[in-house]
Parts: sequence; structure tokens; C-alpha cells
Amino acid sequence: MMRLLSPCLEINERGRLAISGCDAVELAGQYGTPLYVMSEDEVRRVCKSYVQSFQKFYGGHGRPIYASKAFSCKEIYRIVVSEGLDVEVVSGGELYTALQAGVLPQHIHFQGNNKSAGEIAFAVENGVGDIVVDSFSELRLVERIAEGNNAVVNISLRIKPGIDAHTHDFIRTGQIDSKFGIDLASGEALEAVRQSLSLEHVSLKGLHCHIGSQIFEVEPFVHAAEVMLELFGQIKSQFGVELEHLNLGGGFGVRYTQRDDALPYERYMEAVSQMVHKKCKDLGLDQPEIYIEPGRSVVAEAGITLYTVGAIKEIPGVRNYVSIDGGMFENPRYALYQADYTCLLANKANAPADYIATVAGKCCESGDLIQEHTPIQRPEEGDILAVLTTGAYNYSMASNYNRNPRPACVMVSQGESRIIIKGETYEDLVRNDV
Repeated sequence: MMRLLSPCLEINERGRLAISGCDAVELAGQYGTPLYVMSEDEVRRVCKSYVQSFQKFYGGHGRPIYASKAFSCKEIYRIVVSEGLDVEVVSGGELYTALQAGVLPQHIHFQGNNKSAGEIAFAVENGVGDIVVDSFSELRLVERIAEGNNAVVNISLRIKPGIDAHTHDFIRTGQIDSKFGIDLASGEALEAVRQSLSLEHVSLKGLHCHIGSQIFEVEPFVHAAEVMLELFGQIKSQFGVELEHLNLGGGFGVRYTQRDDALPYERYMEAVSQMVHKKCKDLGLDQPEIYIEPGRSVVAEAGITLYTVGAIKEIPGVRNYVSIDGGMFENPRYALYQADYTCLLANKANAPADYIATVAGKCCESGDLIQEHTPIQRPEEGDILAVLTTGAYNYSMASNYNRNPRPACVMVSQGESRIIIKGETYEDLVRNDV
């Protein structure tokens, strides 16, 4: 059978798209559309590959951390933690969800460039194991809240290493001109370390960096490890302290289309580990625990979104609009930054994709498109359109624009399916209205 971008996808004997043994057309009929579908099998496979790479390249001295902004719900937290991953959260809401899912607070890393006092207090009161401090003002705020709770809080410092990853401007976060982190080149990083070490209610455990997202090159990650370990060496030299861990962030590229040349994740891990071992030896450092934060790469290729085709409008010499019952309210990524996707008709998956379509959403916006001038099978009203690689930054970025309810999410594994997020109703839309 044919494979489609992800190991969890195939065309079954009926000529239909299937995900983890579940017929996509039958899923659409059972649960309705729009519908998010996630493969538990694929999520677990990727998690296992990351855990195994830490054993292979670092002797188990480190761990992957799931960057849950990619897709946050109780069930995904349960799954990744069961596979041995820690969890990264970036808001009080994500933190609350992780705790409700049973994630132990010592395995939670709390990121964010402008955490509120309430969010920090919530993290401190619940014993979150690692608050990643993003600024001097946040450092002072954490110290004050920790003092008020008579606690000593473990922190990391987020550093801007000045590395310009080859990716979209909106998702580059390691360069100097970024809202994230404390600058390395200007000396801010060493000053932040000095201040952290002088405080009574924070304990500086490590450093963090993140150079961007959807990166297909190995070299930026290797260079980031080199730069950050040189900072470790400076900290040891100036303050006599060896920090415990180095978090190198995430950003590994995934396949949205056949044009995406995504490397096996082990390739990134191996290349970075070689630099880590070499640099620690050269600088006389004990090797710190190494963390990485995959998010998109854990869930993106595990997800698809299913829609029902509605109106088809063919404008000769211009374009063919194929309208669906979803749109930018449940996948805003094309409207935001023209994200590429692969589309196909799940009920005609083995037919030639020789029809050029602009897939249009139902929102009252001309820019509500999912993809333009993309090849699909010849469509008819009632067909089931599948958009692939939607497991990351689709549900998590969804909204109720035009008062559209957010769709349900179904988890599938070995031919079985179950609801993990209920679809919203009209009653849900007015629940908080007064």
C-alpha cells in the first residue's frame, strides 16, 4: 500500500485514505466534519525515537521535553509522559491542563516571554520544576513571589545565542532582534547569571535557547550547542559554577509536502551530541544534562483534518474554488503565513490528483483559504477532503471566529478511534455571555 508523508497514513484496499488503520471517510461519517484526527501510534513512535537517541548519544544524560504549544490537551500530555518525556508549557492555561492530566510538576518546564504574576505564582505554588526566566524583570518577579511563598525555585535563563536559522521570519527566535530571551552578545547573559546567583529564593540550574522552527539544516543546531557551551565555560571561569543542564530547544522540520526534505530526527541528535562531547572536553566541563524541546515534530505528521466539500466555483482562466465546512477558524496557518499543506480527497485517494483547486473556508473573509492552486482529485459536493500534517498548531491556534464551534479531535490507534476533545456546540459559544 502507498505511504503518504507519514508512516501512519496509507491508501486502503477501498482506495480511501486511512490513518492508523482507520478509514478516514468512515471517521468523518461517525464523528462529523470538520474533524481533527491524531494517530497515537505515530506520536508514540516519534517519542520513542527521541528517548532512544538520548540513550544512544548521551548515555541517558538528558531527555526530550514536549513543547505542548503545538497541541495541548489532557490526553496528549498523558501519552508523551508515559513515553518518558517532560512537558514544556507557555501559559497558565497549558500549565493547568498539564497538572489536570496528572503530569508531575517536577517534570514541567514553564516558558514564556511575559508571564504574569498570577501565572508565576501558580507555578511556584504547584512546585513546577523549571521556570525558564526570559528577562531581568521576570527574574525579580520570580524572586519576589518565591520569597512570599518561603520557597526556593529552580530556574533556567533563556538566552538569545544570535543564530539566524533559515526559516520564516515569523518563527525565527534565536537572533538578537527577538522578543524572546536575554541577549548573549551584549553581555546581558552573564549579568543575568550574576544576578541569579546572588538571589536567595531562586536556584539557577541551567540555560535555554531556541533558534527557530521548521528548520531542515543540522548546522544551526550544532552551532547553537557550541555557542551555549562556550557560555557555560565563561560561567565556570567567572563564577566558579557549573550549571546542571543545557536546553537546546526544538524546531526540527516536518513534512507538509513532498518538497520538504525533513531529516530523520536522529541525524540532528547525533550531530549535536558530537559537538557537545567535543566542546565539553575542550573547555574542561562536566557534560551537563542535555534537553531538547520537540513540539511540532512530535505531533504534526500524526494529525490530519477532515472536511466535507460544499460549493465548487470554477472561474475559467482564474481559479477553481473548492469550499469546505471548515476554514481559518480551525486552521489559521495559511491565512497567517501561507503555510504549505498537502490536500487530497479521502474517498478518492487512489485517483489521479489532476484538478487544481483553491481550497476555501466558510468564514466571511476573502483570505480564508487553506491552500491555493493545489492538486487534488476531481471534486464533487459531499467528498471528504483531507489536509495532511495538521497535528501541530491547528487545534492549538483555533478560534471561534464568526462564532464557529471548534471541531472535535479523535485519537486513533491500530484501527480503533476515540474522542479526546469534544466538539463545541452552539450552547458552548454563548456559555460565558451575559
